[in-house]
Amino acid sequence: MRRRLLVVLMVLMGVAALLLCVPLADAYARGRTEHLLLQRRSEAVRFADLADRTGTEADRAELSAEIGRYAQLYGASVTVVDAAGATVARAQGAGPAARTPPAAASEARRRALTGRSTDRLPTVRPWGPDRVVLAEPVGRDERVSGAVLMTVPTGAARRDVTLRWALIAAGAVTAFAAAALVAAGITRWLLRPVLDLDRAVEGLAAGSLRARAVSDTGPPELRRLRRHFNGMAEAVADSLGRQRAFVADASHQLRNPLATLVLQLENVEPHIVPGPGLAEHARALDEAERLEELLDGLLELARVESGTARRADQDLAGAVRRRVEAWEPVFRAAGLELAAEGLPRELRVRALPDAAGRILDALLDNAVKFVPSGGRVEVRVSGPSGGQALVRVADDGPGVPAGRRELLLGRFARAPEHQNVPGSGLGLAIAEEIARLSGGGLEVAGNDPRGLVFAFRLPCPAEGQPYTER
Repeated sequence: MRRRLLVVLMVLMGVAALLLCVPLADAYARGRTEHLLLQRRSEAVRFADLADRTGTEADRAELSAEIGRYAQLYGASVTVVDAAGATVARAQGAGPAARTPPAAASEARRRALTGRSTDRLPTVRPWGPDRVVLAEPVGRDERVSGAVLMTVPTGAARRDVTLRWALIAAGAVTAFAAAALVAAGITRWLLRPVLDLDRAVEGLAAGSLRARAVSDTGPPELRRLRRHFNGMAEAVADSLGRQRAFVADASHQLRNPLATLVLQLENVEPHIVPGPGLAEHARALDEAERLEELLDGLLELARVESGTARRADQDLAGAVRRRVEAWEPVFRAAGLELAAEGLPRELRVRALPDAAGRILDALLDNAVKFVPSGGRVEVRVSGPSGGQALVRVADDGPGVPAGRRELLLGRFARAPEHQNVPGSGLGLAIAEEIARLSGGGLEVAGNDPRGLVFAFRLPCPAEGQPYTER
Protein backbone atom coordinates (compact mmCIF):
# COMPACT_ATOMS: atom_id res chain seq x y z
CA MET A 1 0.00 0.00 0.00
CA ARG A 2 2.83 2.37 0.84
CA ARG A 3 4.48 1.73 -2.52
CA ARG A 4 1.24 2.32 -4.42
CA LEU A 5 0.55 5.54 -2.51
CA LEU A 6 4.09 6.77 -3.15
CA VAL A 7 3.77 5.96 -6.86
CA VAL A 8 0.52 7.94 -7.09
CA LEU A 9 2.02 10.91 -5.25
CA MET A 10 5.19 10.81 -7.37
CA VAL A 11 3.19 10.73 -10.59
CA LEU A 12 1.07 13.66 -9.45
CA MET A 13 4.14 15.67 -8.40
CA GLY A 14 5.91 14.81 -11.65
CA VAL A 15 2.93 15.97 -13.70
CA ALA A 16 2.72 19.16 -11.63
CA ALA A 17 6.44 19.82 -12.13
CA LEU A 18 6.12 19.31 -15.87
CA LEU A 19 3.06 21.56 -16.06
CA LEU A 20 5.04 24.30 -14.30
CA CYS A 21 8.44 23.85 -15.94
CA VAL A 22 7.45 23.31 -19.57
CA PRO A 23 5.49 26.61 -19.91
CA LEU A 24 8.23 28.44 -18.01
CA ALA A 25 10.94 27.06 -20.29
CA ASP A 26 8.88 27.79 -23.40
CA ALA A 27 8.17 31.34 -22.18
CA TYR A 28 11.87 32.00 -21.70
CA ALA A 29 12.67 30.65 -25.17
CA ARG A 30 10.06 32.92 -26.72
CA GLY A 31 11.28 35.91 -24.70
CA ARG A 32 14.89 35.27 -25.75
CA THR A 33 13.77 35.01 -29.38
CA GLU A 34 11.90 38.31 -29.06
CA HIS A 35 14.99 39.92 -27.54
CA LEU A 36 17.10 38.65 -30.45
CA LEU A 37 14.57 40.04 -32.94
CA LEU A 38 14.54 43.48 -31.28
CA GLN A 39 18.34 43.65 -31.17
CA ARG A 40 18.89 42.66 -34.78
CA ARG A 41 15.93 44.64 -36.05
CA SER A 42 17.29 47.87 -34.56
CA GLU A 43 20.53 47.25 -36.40
CA ALA A 44 18.64 46.43 -39.60
CA VAL A 45 16.77 49.76 -39.26
CA ARG A 46 20.12 51.58 -38.96
CA PHE A 47 21.40 49.85 -42.12
CA ALA A 48 18.14 50.69 -43.89
CA ASP A 49 18.60 54.39 -43.01
CA LEU A 50 22.15 54.29 -44.37
CA ALA A 51 20.94 52.58 -47.53
CA ASP A 52 18.18 55.16 -47.95
CA ARG A 53 20.76 57.97 -47.92
CA THR A 54 23.10 56.43 -50.47
CA GLY A 55 23.22 58.69 -53.43
CA THR A 56 26.88 58.65 -54.31
CA GLU A 57 29.67 56.10 -54.54
CA ALA A 58 31.08 57.39 -51.27
CA ASP A 59 27.78 56.66 -49.52
CA ARG A 60 27.75 53.15 -50.99
CA ALA A 61 31.34 52.61 -49.84
CA GLU A 62 30.42 53.75 -46.33
CA LEU A 63 27.43 51.35 -46.30
CA SER A 64 29.58 48.45 -47.47
CA ALA A 65 32.21 49.22 -44.84
CA GLU A 66 29.56 49.44 -42.12
CA ILE A 67 27.89 46.12 -42.94
CA GLY A 68 31.31 44.52 -43.40
CA ARG A 69 32.41 45.49 -39.91
CA TYR A 70 29.09 44.27 -38.55
CA ALA A 71 29.38 40.92 -40.33
CA GLN A 72 32.95 40.48 -39.09
CA LEU A 73 31.97 41.36 -35.50
CA TYR A 74 28.77 39.34 -35.14
CA GLY A 75 29.23 36.65 -37.80
CA ALA A 76 25.97 37.65 -39.50
CA SER A 77 25.34 38.08 -43.24
CA VAL A 78 23.87 41.40 -44.42
CA THR A 79 22.52 41.98 -47.91
CA VAL A 80 21.09 45.26 -49.27
CA VAL A 81 18.92 45.03 -52.38
CA ASP A 82 17.09 47.65 -54.45
CA ALA A 83 13.40 47.70 -55.34
CA ALA A 84 14.00 45.28 -58.22
CA GLY A 85 15.77 42.78 -55.95
CA ALA A 86 19.28 43.47 -57.30
CA THR A 87 22.09 43.35 -54.73
CA VAL A 88 23.44 46.79 -53.82
CA ALA A 89 25.81 45.76 -51.03
CA ARG A 90 26.66 42.48 -49.36
CA ALA A 91 28.74 41.26 -46.42
CA GLN A 92 29.06 37.52 -45.73
CA GLY A 93 29.60 36.33 -42.17
CA ALA A 94 31.97 33.51 -41.31
CA GLY A 95 30.76 29.93 -40.78
CA PRO A 96 27.90 27.86 -42.18
CA ALA A 97 25.40 29.41 -39.76
CA ALA A 98 25.74 32.73 -41.63
CA ARG A 99 24.59 31.31 -44.95
CA THR A 100 21.17 32.60 -45.94
CA PRO A 101 18.45 29.93 -46.51
CA PRO A 102 16.98 30.63 -49.98
CA ALA A 103 13.36 30.02 -49.03
CA ALA A 104 13.48 32.14 -45.87
CA ALA A 105 15.38 34.92 -47.65
CA SER A 106 12.87 35.04 -50.51
CA GLU A 107 9.90 35.34 -48.17
CA ALA A 108 11.56 37.98 -45.98
CA ARG A 109 12.63 40.04 -49.07
CA ARG A 110 9.13 39.88 -50.52
CA ARG A 111 7.61 41.18 -47.27
CA ALA A 112 10.20 43.95 -46.93
CA LEU A 113 9.73 45.16 -50.52
CA THR A 114 6.05 45.58 -49.74
CA GLY A 115 6.92 47.79 -46.77
CA ARG A 116 6.53 45.24 -43.95
CA SER A 117 9.25 44.52 -41.44
CA THR A 118 9.91 41.08 -39.96
CA ASP A 119 7.84 40.95 -36.77
CA ARG A 120 8.28 37.28 -35.79
CA LEU A 121 11.10 34.77 -35.75
CA PRO A 122 11.04 31.00 -35.20
CA THR A 123 11.34 30.27 -31.50
CA VAL A 124 14.95 29.62 -30.59
CA ARG A 125 15.46 26.40 -28.66
CA PRO A 126 18.61 24.47 -27.73
CA TRP A 127 18.35 22.30 -30.84
CA GLY A 128 17.64 25.07 -33.32
CA PRO A 129 17.23 26.83 -35.59
CA ASP A 130 20.93 27.61 -36.01
CA ARG A 131 20.15 30.85 -37.94
CA VAL A 132 17.22 33.17 -38.57
CA VAL A 133 16.46 35.65 -41.37
CA LEU A 134 14.89 39.07 -40.91
CA ALA A 135 14.35 41.95 -43.33
CA GLU A 136 13.73 45.67 -43.05
CA PRO A 137 12.39 47.88 -45.87
CA VAL A 138 14.52 50.77 -47.16
CA GLY A 139 12.45 53.94 -47.35
CA ARG A 140 9.15 54.90 -45.82
CA ASP A 141 5.52 54.35 -46.71
CA GLU A 142 5.06 54.23 -50.48
CA ARG A 143 8.71 55.13 -51.15
CA VAL A 144 10.18 51.64 -50.60
CA SER A 145 13.41 51.66 -52.56
CA GLY A 146 14.87 48.38 -51.36
CA ALA A 147 15.38 46.06 -48.40
CA VAL A 148 18.01 44.99 -45.87
CA LEU A 149 18.25 41.23 -45.30
CA MET A 150 20.08 39.86 -42.28
CA THR A 151 20.97 36.23 -41.63
CA VAL A 152 21.71 36.06 -37.92
CA PRO A 153 23.35 33.05 -36.18
CA THR A 154 21.50 31.97 -33.05
CA GLY A 155 24.41 30.34 -31.21
CA ALA A 156 24.48 32.83 -28.33
CA ALA A 157 20.70 32.78 -27.97
CA ARG A 158 20.63 28.97 -28.00
CA ARG A 159 23.33 28.86 -25.32
CA ASP A 160 21.31 31.23 -23.16
CA VAL A 161 18.18 29.12 -23.64
CA THR A 162 20.11 25.91 -22.89
CA LEU A 163 21.55 27.38 -19.71
CA ARG A 164 18.21 28.68 -18.52
CA TRP A 165 16.48 25.40 -19.34
CA ALA A 166 19.18 23.54 -17.41
CA LEU A 167 18.58 25.81 -14.41
CA ILE A 168 14.84 25.26 -14.67
CA ALA A 169 15.35 21.48 -14.94
CA ALA A 170 17.71 21.50 -11.96
CA GLY A 171 15.21 23.51 -9.95
CA ALA A 172 12.42 21.12 -10.96
CA VAL A 173 14.49 18.07 -9.99
CA THR A 174 15.41 19.66 -6.66
CA ALA A 175 11.81 20.58 -5.97
CA PHE A 176 10.67 17.11 -7.01
CA ALA A 177 13.24 15.46 -4.74
CA ALA A 178 12.22 17.66 -1.82
CA ALA A 179 8.56 16.94 -2.50
CA ALA A 180 9.35 13.21 -2.74
CA LEU A 181 11.03 13.29 0.66
CA VAL A 182 8.04 15.13 2.11
CA ALA A 183 5.67 12.65 0.42
CA ALA A 184 7.65 9.71 1.80
CA GLY A 185 7.45 11.18 5.28
CA ILE A 186 3.73 11.88 4.97
CA THR A 187 3.12 8.39 3.58
CA ARG A 188 5.06 6.83 6.44
CA TRP A 189 3.16 9.00 8.92
CA LEU A 190 -0.18 8.00 7.40
CA LEU A 191 0.51 4.29 6.99
CA ARG A 192 2.44 3.51 10.17
CA PRO A 193 -0.75 3.21 12.27
CA VAL A 194 -2.43 1.29 9.43
CA LEU A 195 0.43 -1.24 9.28
CA ASP A 196 0.42 -1.49 13.05
CA LEU A 197 -3.31 -2.19 13.01
CA ASP A 198 -2.81 -4.76 10.26
CA ARG A 199 -0.19 -6.61 12.34
CA ALA A 200 -2.44 -6.49 15.40
CA VAL A 201 -5.45 -7.81 13.45
CA GLU A 202 -3.29 -10.56 11.94
CA GLY A 203 -2.05 -11.57 15.38
CA LEU A 204 -5.56 -11.51 16.81
CA ALA A 205 -6.86 -13.61 13.91
CA ALA A 206 -4.00 -16.09 14.47
CA GLY A 207 -5.17 -16.58 18.07
CA SER A 208 -2.81 -14.24 19.92
CA LEU A 209 -5.21 -12.47 22.24
CA ARG A 210 -2.42 -10.23 23.52
CA ALA A 211 -1.96 -8.55 20.11
CA ARG A 212 -2.51 -4.80 20.32
CA ALA A 213 -1.92 -1.75 18.12
CA VAL A 214 0.83 0.28 19.78
CA SER A 215 1.54 3.07 17.28
CA ASP A 216 0.39 6.46 18.54
CA THR A 217 1.17 8.45 15.38
CA GLY A 218 -0.83 9.38 12.33
CA PRO A 219 -4.00 11.39 11.78
CA PRO A 220 -6.48 11.78 14.64
CA GLU A 221 -8.97 9.49 12.89
CA LEU A 222 -6.46 6.62 12.80
CA ARG A 223 -5.43 7.20 16.41
CA ARG A 224 -9.09 7.03 17.40
CA LEU A 225 -9.47 3.84 15.36
CA ARG A 226 -6.46 2.35 17.21
CA ARG A 227 -8.07 3.10 20.57
CA HIS A 228 -11.35 1.54 19.46
CA PHE A 229 -9.56 -1.54 18.14
CA ASN A 230 -7.59 -2.02 21.34
CA GLY A 231 -10.77 -1.66 23.34
CA MET A 232 -12.48 -4.26 21.17
CA ALA A 233 -9.47 -6.59 21.45
CA GLU A 234 -9.51 -6.22 25.24
CA ALA A 235 -13.22 -7.05 25.34
CA VAL A 236 -12.79 -10.08 23.07
CA ALA A 237 -9.77 -11.34 25.01
CA ASP A 238 -11.57 -10.86 28.29
CA SER A 239 -14.67 -12.68 27.06
CA LEU A 240 -12.73 -15.59 25.60
CA GLY A 241 -10.54 -15.73 28.69
CA ARG A 242 -13.58 -16.00 30.93
CA GLN A 243 -15.08 -18.72 28.73
CA ARG A 244 -11.88 -20.76 28.66
CA ALA A 245 -11.32 -20.23 32.37
CA PHE A 246 -14.83 -21.46 33.02
CA VAL A 247 -14.30 -24.58 30.90
CA ALA A 248 -10.94 -25.27 32.51
CA ASP A 249 -12.20 -24.62 36.05
CA ALA A 250 -15.35 -26.66 35.51
CA SER A 251 -13.38 -29.55 34.03
CA HIS A 252 -10.83 -29.42 36.82
CA GLN A 253 -13.38 -29.09 39.61
CA LEU A 254 -15.54 -31.92 38.27
CA ARG A 255 -12.61 -34.30 38.07
CA ASN A 256 -12.27 -34.52 41.85
CA PRO A 257 -15.84 -35.64 42.66
CA LEU A 258 -15.79 -37.83 39.55
CA ALA A 259 -12.61 -39.54 40.70
CA THR A 260 -14.23 -40.04 44.12
CA LEU A 261 -17.31 -41.50 42.43
CA VAL A 262 -15.21 -43.93 40.38
CA LEU A 263 -13.30 -44.97 43.50
CA GLN A 264 -16.54 -45.57 45.39
CA LEU A 265 -17.96 -47.62 42.53
CA GLU A 266 -14.83 -49.73 42.48
CA ASN A 267 -15.02 -50.20 46.29
CA VAL A 268 -18.67 -51.25 46.08
CA GLU A 269 -18.01 -53.90 43.42
CA PRO A 270 -16.85 -56.72 45.81
CA HIS A 271 -20.06 -56.35 47.83
CA ILE A 272 -22.45 -56.75 44.86
CA VAL A 273 -24.01 -60.16 44.42
CA PRO A 274 -23.50 -61.64 40.93
CA GLY A 275 -26.52 -60.97 38.75
CA PRO A 276 -28.22 -58.04 37.01
CA GLY A 277 -26.92 -55.59 39.61
CA LEU A 278 -23.32 -56.43 38.80
CA ALA A 279 -23.87 -55.73 35.08
CA GLU A 280 -25.49 -52.39 35.86
CA HIS A 281 -22.58 -51.57 38.14
CA ALA A 282 -20.11 -52.31 35.33
CA ARG A 283 -22.03 -50.06 32.92
CA ALA A 284 -22.11 -47.25 35.50
CA LEU A 285 -18.37 -47.59 36.01
CA ASP A 286 -17.80 -47.46 32.23
CA GLU A 287 -19.91 -44.29 31.94
CA ALA A 288 -18.01 -42.69 34.81
CA GLU A 289 -14.69 -43.47 33.15
CA ARG A 290 -16.01 -42.10 29.84
CA LEU A 291 -17.08 -38.91 31.62
CA GLU A 292 -13.59 -38.66 33.09
CA GLU A 293 -12.11 -38.89 29.58
CA LEU A 294 -14.50 -36.18 28.41
CA LEU A 295 -13.44 -33.84 31.20
CA ASP A 296 -9.77 -34.49 30.42
CA GLY A 297 -10.43 -33.62 26.78
CA LEU A 298 -12.22 -30.39 27.71
CA LEU A 299 -9.36 -29.42 30.01
CA GLU A 300 -6.79 -30.12 27.30
CA LEU A 301 -8.80 -28.13 24.73
CA ALA A 302 -9.02 -25.17 27.10
CA ARG A 303 -5.27 -25.27 27.61
CA VAL A 304 -4.61 -25.37 23.88
CA GLU A 305 -7.01 -22.52 23.12
CA SER A 306 -5.51 -20.32 25.82
CA GLY A 307 -2.57 -19.72 23.45
CA THR A 308 -0.03 -19.31 26.24
CA ALA A 309 2.64 -21.46 24.57
CA ARG A 310 5.13 -19.92 22.13
CA ARG A 311 6.09 -21.39 18.77
CA ALA A 312 9.54 -22.94 18.61
CA ASP A 313 11.74 -24.75 16.09
CA GLN A 314 11.53 -28.54 16.26
CA ASP A 315 12.39 -31.62 14.24
CA LEU A 316 9.20 -32.85 12.59
CA ALA A 317 10.79 -35.99 11.16
CA GLY A 318 12.20 -37.02 14.55
CA ALA A 319 8.85 -36.45 16.28
CA VAL A 320 7.01 -38.55 13.66
CA ARG A 321 9.60 -41.32 13.96
CA ARG A 322 9.32 -41.45 17.76
CA ARG A 323 5.52 -41.48 17.78
CA VAL A 324 5.34 -44.23 15.16
CA GLU A 325 7.74 -46.37 17.22
CA ALA A 326 5.64 -45.75 20.35
CA TRP A 327 2.38 -46.69 18.62
CA GLU A 328 3.62 -49.83 16.86
CA PRO A 329 2.92 -52.18 19.84
CA VAL A 330 -0.60 -50.76 20.14
CA PHE A 331 -1.26 -51.37 16.44
CA ARG A 332 0.14 -54.92 16.61
CA ALA A 333 -2.11 -55.67 19.57
CA ALA A 334 -5.11 -54.41 17.56
CA GLY A 335 -4.15 -56.50 14.52
CA LEU A 336 -3.23 -53.45 12.42
CA GLU A 337 -0.16 -52.61 10.36
CA LEU A 338 1.52 -49.24 10.93
CA ALA A 339 4.04 -48.15 8.29
CA ALA A 340 6.13 -45.01 7.97
CA GLU A 341 7.91 -44.73 4.63
CA GLY A 342 10.33 -42.19 3.19
CA LEU A 343 10.82 -40.21 6.39
CA PRO A 344 13.46 -37.50 5.99
CA ARG A 345 16.45 -37.53 8.32
CA GLU A 346 15.54 -34.06 9.54
CA LEU A 347 12.85 -31.55 8.70
CA ARG A 348 12.58 -28.43 10.83
CA VAL A 349 9.23 -26.77 11.53
CA ARG A 350 8.17 -23.88 13.75
CA ALA A 351 5.12 -24.76 15.83
CA LEU A 352 3.77 -25.12 19.37
CA PRO A 353 5.84 -27.40 21.63
CA ASP A 354 5.49 -31.04 20.54
CA ALA A 355 2.74 -30.04 18.10
CA ALA A 356 3.61 -32.80 15.61
CA GLY A 357 3.62 -35.51 18.28
CA ARG A 358 0.32 -34.40 19.84
CA ILE A 359 -1.44 -34.15 16.48
CA LEU A 360 -0.05 -37.50 15.34
CA ASP A 361 -1.14 -39.14 18.62
CA ALA A 362 -4.72 -37.98 18.00
CA LEU A 363 -4.70 -39.26 14.39
CA LEU A 364 -3.16 -42.65 15.26
CA ASP A 365 -5.52 -43.08 18.21
CA ASN A 366 -8.43 -42.36 15.87
CA ALA A 367 -7.11 -44.96 13.41
CA VAL A 368 -6.77 -47.65 16.14
CA LYS A 369 -10.38 -47.07 17.16
CA PHE A 370 -12.04 -47.10 13.76
CA VAL A 371 -9.89 -49.16 11.36
CA PRO A 372 -10.93 -52.85 11.47
CA SER A 373 -8.41 -55.56 12.36
CA GLY A 374 -6.16 -56.46 9.44
CA GLY A 375 -6.12 -52.90 8.12
CA ARG A 376 -3.11 -50.77 7.25
CA VAL A 377 -2.21 -47.22 8.31
CA GLU A 378 0.58 -45.39 6.50
CA VAL A 379 2.38 -42.23 7.64
CA ARG A 380 4.21 -40.05 5.10
CA VAL A 381 6.14 -36.79 5.51
CA SER A 382 6.80 -34.44 2.61
CA GLY A 383 8.01 -30.91 2.14
CA PRO A 384 8.79 -28.25 2.51
CA SER A 385 6.45 -26.86 -0.15
CA GLY A 386 5.15 -23.32 -0.03
CA GLY A 387 6.94 -22.83 3.28
CA GLN A 388 5.12 -25.72 5.01
CA ALA A 389 5.77 -29.37 5.75
CA LEU A 390 3.02 -31.95 5.23
CA VAL A 391 2.30 -35.13 7.22
CA ARG A 392 -0.27 -37.60 5.81
CA VAL A 393 -1.90 -40.39 7.79
CA ALA A 394 -3.79 -42.67 5.38
CA ASP A 395 -5.80 -45.79 6.29
CA ASP A 396 -7.82 -48.37 4.38
CA GLY A 397 -10.72 -48.46 6.84
CA PRO A 398 -14.41 -48.08 6.06
CA GLY A 399 -14.08 -44.32 5.62
CA VAL A 400 -16.73 -41.63 5.98
CA PRO A 401 -19.09 -40.22 3.29
CA ALA A 402 -17.81 -37.02 1.67
CA GLY A 403 -20.61 -34.89 3.11
CA ARG A 404 -19.68 -35.81 6.70
CA ARG A 405 -15.89 -35.63 6.55
CA GLU A 406 -15.62 -32.00 7.61
CA LEU A 407 -17.72 -32.79 10.69
CA LEU A 408 -14.98 -35.11 11.92
CA LEU A 409 -12.89 -32.09 12.96
CA GLY A 410 -15.70 -30.63 15.05
CA ARG A 411 -16.10 -31.05 18.78
CA PHE A 412 -17.93 -34.12 20.05
CA ALA A 413 -18.30 -35.33 16.46
CA ARG A 414 -19.24 -39.00 16.24
CA ALA A 415 -21.06 -41.05 13.61
CA PRO A 416 -24.23 -42.85 14.71
CA GLU A 417 -22.66 -46.26 14.08
CA HIS A 418 -19.71 -45.38 16.34
CA GLN A 419 -21.57 -44.18 19.42
CA ASN A 420 -20.26 -47.06 21.52
CA VAL A 421 -16.60 -46.53 20.57
CA PRO A 422 -14.60 -45.26 23.58
CA GLY A 423 -13.52 -41.63 23.43
CA SER A 424 -14.66 -38.10 24.13
CA GLY A 425 -15.01 -36.86 20.53
CA LEU A 426 -12.52 -34.07 21.18
CA GLY A 427 -9.28 -35.63 19.93
CA LEU A 428 -9.46 -34.42 16.34
CA ALA A 429 -10.80 -31.02 17.41
CA ILE A 430 -7.82 -30.57 19.73
CA ALA A 431 -5.43 -31.69 16.97
CA GLU A 432 -6.99 -29.22 14.51
CA GLU A 433 -6.69 -26.41 17.07
CA ILE A 434 -3.01 -27.22 17.73
CA ALA A 435 -2.28 -27.18 13.99
CA ARG A 436 -4.10 -23.87 13.53
CA LEU A 437 -2.37 -22.15 16.44
CA SER A 438 0.95 -23.40 15.05
CA GLY A 439 0.30 -21.58 11.78
CA GLY A 440 -0.79 -24.64 9.79
CA GLY A 441 -3.96 -26.68 9.48
CA LEU A 442 -5.54 -30.12 9.55
CA GLU A 443 -7.58 -31.52 6.66
CA VAL A 444 -9.43 -34.75 5.97
CA ALA A 445 -10.10 -36.37 2.59
CA GLY A 446 -11.02 -39.74 1.15
CA ASN A 447 -8.39 -42.38 0.43
CA ASP A 448 -8.24 -44.40 -2.79
CA PRO A 449 -9.82 -46.94 -3.06
CA ARG A 450 -11.27 -46.65 0.48
CA GLY A 451 -10.53 -45.19 3.84
CA LEU A 452 -9.53 -41.71 5.01
CA VAL A 453 -6.49 -39.46 4.71
CA PHE A 454 -5.73 -36.97 7.46
CA ALA A 455 -3.11 -34.39 6.49
CA PHE A 456 -1.71 -31.67 8.71
CA ARG A 457 0.62 -28.86 7.71
CA LEU A 458 3.16 -27.05 9.90
CA PRO A 459 5.19 -23.99 8.83
CA CYS A 460 8.91 -24.30 8.16
CA PRO A 461 11.37 -21.71 9.54
CA ALA A 462 12.69 -21.00 6.02
CA GLU A 463 11.25 -21.47 2.53
CA GLY A 464 12.80 -24.25 0.50
CA GLN A 465 14.78 -25.91 3.31
CA PRO A 466 16.41 -29.06 1.88
CA TYR A 467 15.98 -32.53 3.35
CA THR A 468 17.23 -36.00 2.50
CA GLU A 469 15.44 -39.34 2.36
CA ARG A 470 16.63 -42.17 4.58
